Amino acid sequence: MKTKPIAEIKTALQPIAAELNIEIVEIEFKQGKEPALTVYIDTETGVDLNTCEKFHRAIDPVLDEVDPTFGAPYTLNVSSPGLDRPLKTDRDYQKCMGLKVEIKLFAPMKGKKFFEATLKGHDENCVYLEEKGEEFKLEKAKIAKICRAIDFDGLL
Repeated sequence: MKTKPIAEIKTALQPIAAELNIEIVEIEFKQGKEPALTVYIDTETGVDLNTCEKFHRAIDPVLDEVDPTFGAPYTLNVSSPGLDRPLKTDRDYQKCMGLKVEIKLFAPMKGKKFFEATLKGHDENCVYLEEKGEEFKLEKAKIAKICRAIDFDGLL
């Protein structure tokens, strides 16, 4: 299925997101038997079902005008990116500064491909971490996935 560029869709939805104090984290199309456009959103206080529904209703008429699939049917989903979403944007890193993060590497470092550390900083090419009192930097190119560590004991 042919689709319009994600940037064009995001540009059309951005004014609504701003009006509702919602951040569009990511937009993706899933092709296949049941094509779907998913808009991942976040807010300062988190995302609940009511927030998703409110944003869905607000963007539906705009998407009808934009016609992202050139008339082909698709399902529109609005979702939270989840607690374990990978850190991608500067804002993602800023929100996790000083917190524990999980890092999965492409290749082992000191015999490990997976570890937890405290995020101390980041720049375009590296993340700065602390593990067991030792501070170090790690090239982003070596990281398969970095996300906030979830303390399930603290959630109960």
